Amino acid sequence: QVQLVESGGGLVQAGGSLRLSCAASTRTFSYSVMGWFRQAPGKEREFVAAITWTYGNTRYTDSVKGRFTISRDRPKNTVYLQMNSLKPEDTAVYYCAAGDLLITTPNRYAVWGQGTQVTVSS
Repeated sequence: QVQLVESGGGLVQAGGSLRLSCAASTRTFSYSVMGWFRQAPGKEREFVAAITWTYGNTRYTDSVKGRFTISRDRPKNTVYLQMNSLKPEDTAVYYCAAGDLLITTPNRYAVWGQGTQVTVSS
């Protein structure tokens, strides 16, 4: 069973930056897409960004375009989310997930990490 472990969350002031990491636990990682989602209190889980392992194709939700960058390190089986110009509305628990399609629907991703808290103060 593949396991995903997120790290890098924390408390940051508005305008600051954080980099999240998501490491997969196995070399035989067969999923072709890695995604980042977030969930704020009282809200549904929402898509943030996704990337394909092979070619590095990416997709972002409109609210983070130009501020967030998703990338991957294939030898390390690790995906990153660089978050710049953070806003209070970015506050949420951030999850990474593995799937087979570069899509935004959470229930199409098969494996999930435990989440990491990101808090942006104003």
